Amino acid sequence: MATMSTSEIATVLAWHDALNSSDLDTLLALSSDDIEVADPDGAGQGINALREWASTAGLTLVPGRMFVHEGVVVVEEQRTVAVRPDESTTTAAAFRVVHDRVTSVFLHKDLASAFDATDLTEEDAVS
Repeated sequence: MATMSTSEIATVLAWHDALNSSDLDTLLALSSDDIEVADPDGAGQGINALREWASTAGLTLVPGRMFVHEGVVVVEEQRTVAVRPDESTTTAAAFRVVHDRVTSVFLHKDLASAFDATDLTEEDAVS
């Protein structure tokens, strides 16, 4: 069982809420100025890149199971794209949280690839 960091988990959940409700002010406040954002279509760095990605990606990411270890949070998610609102897929995202701010978020095709990228495992599950 993972050593739970309430702060890191709360930050990642609040980040999801802000993204899903298109609350860009809150999303940016929860993110570091030099945040790295990457998905299968590319990557960007900085608040302006996050603002652009969040306002154009058309994603809804509903968090499910969470895994945490030393500032890294992996979240299994139900991902819905605005152009296909009736279809969702199970994906994962890896977050790095430092001082209650997201410093990076990488979207992965599945939980296994997020685990591979972060060295987290099922043993890091949050209960």
